[in-house]
Amino acid sequence: MNSTVREVIEWIICIVVAIVLAILIRYFIGTPTEVKMTSMSPTLKPGERLILNKIPITFGQELKRGDIITFERPSKVSGVESVKAEYNYEPENLFSSFVYYVLEIGKDSYIKRLIGLPGDHVQIQSDGVYINEQKLEESYIPKGVITYAKNEYLTDFVVPEGYVFAMGDNRENSTDCREFGCIPIEKIEGVAWIRIWPLNLFGEIH
Repeated sequence: MNSTVREVIEWIICIVVAIVLAILIRYFIGTPTEVKMTSMSPTLKPGERLILNKIPITFGQELKRGDIITFERPSKVSGVESVKAEYNYEPENLFSSFVYYVLEIGKDSYIKRLIGLPGDHVQIQSDGVYINEQKLEESYIPKGVITYAKNEYLTDFVVPEGYVFAMGDNRENSTDCREFGCIPIEKIEGVAWIRIWPLNLFGEIH
């Protein structure tokens, strides 16, 4: 094998290894994302860029109330007659699973704040949100904003085991679990960690 061919092969191997490492880091460690909607305003605004921490999901760490999470968009977002969100899409084969779940091509995601953990008794009342009969203090919501129920099945309920309940901070303009139900933990993609754009807001997200 002459030196030119060897050099080409080495470059190909380096490129392949780099691509594989990038995919592994993106899927298991962390990945950049962009806020596109207003449902998390004023905490997060459209156009802001974030780094998602995927380590808690990869290693099955316990999520905390108040975490800002991203998750796969449910198949049905309105008219749900259950406390559980519906997910009907199933990739046809290993390749389509890779494209959808790893490369995230054709996959839509939501970003919301985790409010209810598995087993929590959630009540949405006129004066606020109650978790296990205790009113939830939500300093991230502007004064005067009212959290109202959008689905009779999701007004007074217990979060099923293996699920979480999440809402946008912009309660008056957010499509969230109040409409489509609680999200399976397995559908959570990551936890919003660092805001990297705009630069004047660079830092950890709360």
